[in-house]
Amino acid sequence: MKLIVGLGNPGKEYVGTRHNAGFEWINRFAEMLHVTLKPEIRFHGLCAHVSQKDTDLWLLQPQTYMNVSGRAVVALCQFYKIQVEEMIVIHDELDLPPGIVKLKKGGGLGGHNGLKDIAAKLGTQDFWRLRIGIGHPGDRSAVVGYVLHPPKKEEAQLIAEAIERSLEVWPLLAQGACEAAMLKLHTKI
Repeated sequence: MKLIVGLGNPGKEYVGTRHNAGFEWINRFAEMLHVTLKPEIRFHGLCAHVSQKDTDLWLLQPQTYMNVSGRAVVALCQFYKIQVEEMIVIHDELDLPPGIVKLKKGGGLGGHNGLKDIAAKLGTQDFWRLRIGIGHPGDRSAVVGYVLHPPKKEEAQLIAEAIERSLEVWPLLAQGACEAAMLKLHTKI
C-alpha cells in the first residue's frame, strides 16, 4: 500500500460524527506512527508522508467534503503515480453494525457518495476498502441526519474498538497481503 485515504467531512461540526469514521481511523494511525497530518493545498487535504522500509506511504484526509473526495484522491495518485491497487479507502458503512469492520476489494458502492466520487474520478470501483460499521437508522429518509450526528455512547465505543482491531492488520496490508489481512480481520475469535 502506498496511499491510505480516510473519508469524512472537514470542520469542527463534523468531528465525532458517524460519517467521519475514516478520519478517525487516519487520526489513530497517524498517532501510532508519530506523524502529523498537515494541509496540502495541491492535494486538497490533510496529508502525512511516512517512509517505511522500501516504500513511501501517504495518509490522506480529503478536505473537499465527502461528496467530492475523489478530487483529493486523484490529485495525490496522479502526482505520485500511485496505482489503484496500491491504495485503500477507509470509510463508514451503514450496512454493517457498529463494532464490525470488513475489508474488501471492489464491488458495489452502497450509495456512499464519497466512494461514488472516488470511483467516478478514478474510472474504476476496483480499489481496496476498509468498511467501518456504523449501523443503519432503519429508515432511508433518516440516513443523512444519522451519518452527520455522533453515535450513541455505546455505539461510539464499538466503533472505536473496531478501528483498533483493524489497525492490528496494518502490517499485513503494508506487505500487500490483503487477503491474509481480510482473513484475520473477518475471523471471529
